[in-house]
Amino acid sequence: MPQGKPETVPNDGLTTRQRRNRPLLAVHTGEMKGKSTAAFGMALRAWNQGWSIGVFQFVKSAKWRVGEEAAFRALGKLHDDTGQGGPVEWHKMGEGWSWARKSGSEEDHAENAREGWAEIKRRLAAETHDFYVLDEFSYLLKWGWLEVDDVVSTLTARPGHQHVVITGRYAPPELIEAADLVTEMTKVKHPMDAGQKGQRGIEW
Repeated sequence: MPQGKPETVPNDGLTTRQRRNRPLLAVHTGEMKGKSTAAFGMALRAWNQGWSIGVFQFVKSAKWRVGEEAAFRALGKLHDDTGQGGPVEWHKMGEGWSWARKSGSEEDHAENAREGWAEIKRRLAAETHDFYVLDEFSYLLKWGWLEVDDVVSTLTARPGHQHVVITGRYAPPELIEAADLVTEMTKVKHPMDAGQKGQRGIEW
């Protein structure tokens, strides 16, 4: 698509402007790194447009600090102080169960996931944010902690003009089918293949 121009124009009754401004459901999946990085890059653009940003992060640990969190919190403060950009909320859902499920039972973790999704559903219904990042969200579907049909129906029926980006491996086919934009990160080469651990400024 050179210069962002579509190769075909559907006969859907929409004007070019209407079609261009439809809210998107995006999915970043696949085994390679970069899924969250790409989502937060989109969120930066959204912030620059003055949109309200809501990040809901299902992370390795609720205590784990990532660079994007610090940056977006600073951008949120900048908006509060000067009005530049848009407001930012960053929420960590659960207590470190996303990758290493150590404390609490699996049902405890599943209940945390359901509570997190219930909050996201409330915000979607209220049109709280313009741009949502549901980071590592696909794992909840993989593990069966959330019902795929409920997630897909909620996201496809969301009101207003709300963009949603979901990241994580193993995105189910139903979610991929419902999404407007799907990117699969495929590994070609990774430093870990040569025994190198993650490093500051690259992974966090």
